[in-house]
Amino acid sequence: MISQLFRAFSYKIYRWFNIPQNAPEMDRVNFRNVQIDAIGVGLASTAAPFLPVLLARLGATTFQISMLTFMPAMTGLLLALPLGQFLQTRKNIVPWFSFARLTVITSYGLTGLVVILLPQAAAVVGILGLWAIATIPQTILNITFSVVMNQVAGSAGRYELMTHRWSLLGFTNALTALFAGKFLDTLPFPLNYQIVFITLSAGGLLSYYFSSRINIPDNPPREVTEVHSWREKVSDFVKLIWAEKPFVSFVWKRFVFLTGAALAAPLLPIYYVRTLEASDYWIALINIASNTTVILGYFFWMRQSRQRGSRLVLLATTFGASLYPMFVGISHQVWPVVIFAGINGIFQAGLNLVFFDELMKRVPPAYSATFVAVAQSLQYLSMIAAPLLAPWLSTWIGYGRALILAGGIGLLGFVFFLIEISKKPIIPVEQKT
Repeated sequence: MISQLFRAFSYKIYRWFNIPQNAPEMDRVNFRNVQIDAIGVGLASTAAPFLPVLLARLGATTFQISMLTFMPAMTGLLLALPLGQFLQTRKNIVPWFSFARLTVITSYGLTGLVVILLPQAAAVVGILGLWAIATIPQTILNITFSVVMNQVAGSAGRYELMTHRWSLLGFTNALTALFAGKFLDTLPFPLNYQIVFITLSAGGLLSYYFSSRINIPDNPPREVTEVHSWREKVSDFVKLIWAEKPFVSFVWKRFVFLTGAALAAPLLPIYYVRTLEASDYWIALINIASNTTVILGYFFWMRQSRQRGSRLVLLATTFGASLYPMFVGISHQVWPVVIFAGINGIFQAGLNLVFFDELMKRVPPAYSATFVAVAQSLQYLSMIAAPLLAPWLSTWIGYGRALILAGGIGLLGFVFFLIEISKKPIIPVEQKT
């Protein structure tokens, strides 16, 4: 009986990592490499939500914590377009993707070393300086990730590939956060953060090993063209982007929604620590709740997209995800936030899937890196303005009301999507030919 259960379980694991069900043209080795890469990323990214918490416990100001969002946004806004065009000319961008990921994850381990080597006040500046440098590989990673995953998935496999990847990442993250949160509460500060950050960064090695083995076709050689002036180059670039009306329409609506999310990002950890006075363990529980339900959410929304189409997934997830900062903003105890985070995890799963799928549907394959860079630039623009407003809003109206405002901006993005979609008839997937 036990041996039968073990064989059945082993076969389930084998199928999970090796056999895509709904995109048979997808390469199985690539499919497996993407999944195992997710485990390494899941291990390392457990440290991500604790980074602003670490700064808060080191005495960082709201403005300094906001810099964690502002710095990558500013770097991305300045460099995303030139990097996108640079990557468009590379023969193959997988090496750029895997090395950029390794560099970013290594920054978590270096953060632990900064806390060891510097006193608290200097450590805040040192950590911000470290992550300022990491914004360059982070920008490369954000561009190359969508391009690589889209080529691995093919036109029919985006939901399945990313459901497997992100659910596995979420499971790894939740399991690791359970131990990390308990460990942080057991040892004294800052030794606990030093050990956790350095240990978790080892996930970068696992990620690099498998992500560097993803095999996608080389970009076709680009034709040599006559050198044009900068004005002509800019004009050609604008015409190229503007000609893709579905892409333009989608990214500006997404920009509005993501502005609300960017405004909430630096406020949430501060609200946990300073208003709710949450311990590291409670903060870990919030992350565990979100990362656990996100696993269920991926499979739920993948099924909904097949039965009802991606339009309804887009509306439901933008509406639901907008409510989370609003509910947190009216909370005065930490335990309801754990429940809200769990519910929000379901909506975030669908949001990740539908934003990725809808964006890549609208990106011309021949210019994928360029168009993804444009989409990232708009996202970076929202990430610049919102964190700068966060300290001012938190002082003027308080953290709770500022979170409610952030949720309201997200709802505005939902309304824009609703207006566009309401103009088009929704055809059930099974009726489409």
